[in-house]
Amino acid sequence: MVETVEPGAGDPAAAGEKRRRRAVERSEAGFSATGAKAADTKGQISWALFEWGRNPYVILITIYIFSPYFSNVVVGDPVRGQALWGDINAAAGVVIAILAPFLGAVADSVGRRKPWIAGFVLVMVPCMAALWFAMPGGTGLGVPLVAAMVVVVAIAFAFTEVFHNSMLPAVAPHERIGFLSGLGLALGNAGAVLLLIFMLIAFMLPGQVSWPFVPAEPLFGIDQATHENSRISGPLAAAWLFVFTLPLLLFTPDAAGQGLPIRRAVAQGLGRVWRTVLSLKHYRNVAAYLIARMFYNDGLTAVLIFGGVYAAGIFQWQALELTIYGILLSIFAVLGGVLGGWLDDTFGSKSAIMITIGCTSLTILIGVSITPSEIFFVIPHDPAAPKLWGLPFFNTLPELVYLLNALFIAIFVTASYANSRTMLARLAPTEKMTEFFGLYALSGTATAFLGPLLVGNVTEVWQSQRAGFGSVILLLLIGFVGILFVREERAKVAD
Repeated sequence: MVETVEPGAGDPAAAGEKRRRRAVERSEAGFSATGAKAADTKGQISWALFEWGRNPYVILITIYIFSPYFSNVVVGDPVRGQALWGDINAAAGVVIAILAPFLGAVADSVGRRKPWIAGFVLVMVPCMAALWFAMPGGTGLGVPLVAAMVVVVAIAFAFTEVFHNSMLPAVAPHERIGFLSGLGLALGNAGAVLLLIFMLIAFMLPGQVSWPFVPAEPLFGIDQATHENSRISGPLAAAWLFVFTLPLLLFTPDAAGQGLPIRRAVAQGLGRVWRTVLSLKHYRNVAAYLIARMFYNDGLTAVLIFGGVYAAGIFQWQALELTIYGILLSIFAVLGGVLGGWLDDTFGSKSAIMITIGCTSLTILIGVSITPSEIFFVIPHDPAAPKLWGLPFFNTLPELVYLLNALFIAIFVTASYANSRTMLARLAPTEKMTEFFGLYALSGTATAFLGPLLVGNVTEVWQSQRAGFGSVILLLLIGFVGILFVREERAKVAD
C-alpha cells in the first residue's frame, strides 16, 4: 500500500497558506471567523448600530457635557470636582477589572450574549435619565448619589462592551471584521454628533446668536440659568440607548444557548478564567498584546478625559465652545472609524495600531505647543490682538490652530480603538472569544488610574497643564514599543 502525501505536508508555510485559503473559502461561503454561519447584512448592521446607540453616553456624559458640568457646577469647585470625577472612574475601573473576565467566561459557558446586553442596558437607562436631577451646588439628588449612579452606568457600559465585542467574530465574515469594527465606532460617533448638534441648536445657541435657524429661546422650556441645557444630556443619552439597542436584540443572531443552569455556568466560567490565567504562558503572544494595549489604552483614555479640560483651562472655553468642540471632534472621529477599518484591512491590525498610536503621539505634542500667547512653542501671538470674527467662539488664531490639530487627534484616537478591538479578534482563540474580551476589558481598566494619576502628578509637580497633558505621550510610546513584540497570529486553545 502506497501512502499518499498531500503536497506541502510538513511545510509550515504551505500549511499556513492552505489554512488561509480554506478560511477565505469559508468566508466566501458565508461563514464567520468562528466557523459558524455569519449574520446577514441586516444582522451585521444591527450589531454596528448598537454602538450608534451606546457611544453617545461617552461623548455627552463622560467627555463634553455632563462631566464638566458635574465638576464645575454640581460640585462647585473645579479642582475638587476633577479629583472626584477621577475617583468615580477609578471606582468603576476596579469593579470592571475584577468582574469583566469572569462575566465573559460565564457568557462563554452559557453561549448567549444578548440577554446580558439587554440586562445591562436596562440598568443604564434609568440611571442616565436620573442625571437630570443632578442640580447645581449638589442639590437635588446630591453629589454622593449622582456619583454612585455614574459609577453604576460606567460599570454596566463596560460590561455591554465585553459582550458586544465578543459577538463580532461570529457576526462578520473573516475579511469584514476590520470593516465592521470600524463601522461600529464610526456610527457611534455619528450618533453622538447628531445629539450634540441638536443640543447646540435647541439649548446652547438660543440667546447667544441671532441666526435664522436658531430659536430665540431654548426649546421645551429648558432653562439655561439652572443648567438644564447640560442636565438634559442624561435623559437624551438614555432614550437614544434604549431605542437603538432594539435592532441588535431583534435582528442580530446570538450564539446558541448551552442549556446550563446559571449556577453551573458560573462555576464553569470561573474555572475557565482560572485555567486561562494558569495557562497564560501558552497565550504569551496574546498576553504581550494585552500588556502593550494596557499602556497605550491608558494614554488614549487620558486624552479623552483631559483633552477638553486642557482646552477649557488654556483657552477659558465654556459650555457653548465645548459643545461645538465636541461636535467637530465627533464628526472627524467618524472618519477615524473608517480610517481604522481601512488601515486594518489593508496593512493588518499590528501595523494599523502602530500608525495610529504614532500619529496620536505627534498630534498631542503639537497640541501642547499651543497657548493663547504662542503657537508651536516658538511663534508668539498677542492675546490682545483683534478677534478674527464676531462669533462668540474660536475667534483667535491659537484657538483655530488648536482646534484643527484636535480634529486629527480625534481621527487617530478613534482609529486606534477600532484597530485594537480587531487585533484581539484576530489573536484570541475562537472557542474562548468572550473570555478573552473580558481580559481585553481588564487590560483597558486594570490600570485605568495610571493616565489620570500621571497627568495629575506631572501637572502638580511642574505647575503646568501643558506638561501634565503632554505626559500621556509616555504611555502611548510604551504601548507602541510593546506592540513591536506582538505577532499577528491566532492562538490555539491550550490543552
